[in-house]
Amino acid sequence: MNRGMTELLNRRELALLHAVADHRCELVRGPEPVMFVDGRLFCDADAGRRLVSAGLVAQPGLGTGRWPARLTEAGQAELARAGTR
Repeated sequence: MNRGMTELLNRRELALLHAVADHRCELVRGPEPVMFVDGRLFCDADAGRRLVSAGLVAQPGLGTGRWPARLTEAGQAELARAGTR
């Protein structure tokens, strides 16, 4: 994770990081994870995938079904760097 990641995140991605931090998100595990916010399919599937592939949101455990999404240390750092947490 590079120092300038926050500048590369758009507002939607930052909002999604906030939602994950607020325990409002779930993920379905897979090669292309699917993100749910407040129980509904997130409208920008690519944003969720980008956050997982960037290491900001942890890939859920093994098995099927929805798993609570959680921030990684890098994700927490990005919210802190953005000055929003």
